[in-house]
Amino acid sequence: MSTHKSDFLNVLAERGYIHQCSDFSGLDALAAKGEIVSYVGYDCTAASLHVGHLLSIMMMHWLQASGGGKPIALMGGGTTRVGDPSGRDETRRILPIETIDANKEAIKGVFSRFLTFGNGPREAIMVDNAEWLAPLNYIEFLRDVGRHFSVNRMLSMDSAKLRLDREQELSFIEFNYMLLQSYDFAELARRYGCNLQMGGSDQWGNIVMGVDLGRRMGTHQLYALTCPLLTTSSGAKMGKTAAGAVWLNEDHLAPYDYWQFWRNTEDADVERFLKLFTLLPMGEIARLAALGGADINEAKKILATEATALVHGREKADAAAETARKTFEEGALSESLPTVEVPLADIRSEIGILAAFVTAGLVKSNGEARRQIQGGGLRINDEPVKDEKARLGPADVKDGVIKLSLGKKKHVLLRPV
Repeated sequence: MSTHKSDFLNVLAERGYIHQCSDFSGLDALAAKGEIVSYVGYDCTAASLHVGHLLSIMMMHWLQASGGGKPIALMGGGTTRVGDPSGRDETRRILPIETIDANKEAIKGVFSRFLTFGNGPREAIMVDNAEWLAPLNYIEFLRDVGRHFSVNRMLSMDSAKLRLDREQELSFIEFNYMLLQSYDFAELARRYGCNLQMGGSDQWGNIVMGVDLGRRMGTHQLYALTCPLLTTSSGAKMGKTAAGAVWLNEDHLAPYDYWQFWRNTEDADVERFLKLFTLLPMGEIARLAALGGADINEAKKILATEATALVHGREKADAAAETARKTFEEGALSESLPTVEVPLADIRSEIGILAAFVTAGLVKSNGEARRQIQGGGLRINDEPVKDEKARLGPADVKDGVIKLSLGKKKHVLLRPV
């Protein structure tokens, strides 16, 4: 049942994107007229965004798709030089400007999968906060912006309070971050008519500080809207696996491995993730969510394929699904499995089992490989590995590759070159 006037807030509400909002009625009225101009900021701390960023990207997608307004993807070329302390137990490593710029270029591409960019009133734009933060004069900034901030209030924000409560260091440069993020909001309001900042719930304090700064600096009314920070039903942080972050860029994580991440969704999370991470209609999601027993695996495959298609395109998503079908249902060796090239000389001289699995990226260390062997978790060409001192040689090469497996769902082909 619709509870809002605007399609935008109704879509976000029924799909589970909304955690907090500073003023539902005011924001709803803007969205109903298609007059929201909303930004989400992305710091350039790595050369790829990860699954944890997807919720806010999807919120921008639905803003545009529902006719609610215009999205702004803000690259943090400036704020990354400072480092956001939110949700951190320790100070972020200060990155060289050259690395920040390279990361910025690397993460830009993913947005075109979700947003339509252009110069129209509801077409997305991408801007970089280094444009206004890098030239700032510190004295003028303190006088014009810093005077509006209460240190007492800043210390009460979770990003600062948690560090201080735990007696963990909070550097002065990090303490300035909320000033810069708030200033971003005011500057985007001035330059582009921006009136809404969206982000994860851990950003709520920083966002409402920006709303307050806008009021003090005389901007039009600003709004805050956050999405929940997701955990799985078992309590694990969403987007983290034993192998690390689930990256969105193909050069960081192959489409097949991305597909497998979604395929391995816990049963209790399938309906929620279909709502959040696919564009499937709600009726179809309800049908899939009603599947029980072994049929829930079909819903997981659809989730995996639809989520992968959004990030990597339909062709690569379908290829990943077909690879999985051949690998698991037919037991066939698929050439589209992730492949790691190794020197032919290494195979001819016989490479150790432990080193082979580390090279393939299936385990992080020889010690982890030994533990997996003891638990029966490693296989070579679908045969269990029983001897940690065994070696791989030319006799193990089948059709030009050696298939290494961790458990039933993670496979890599070693290709001698």
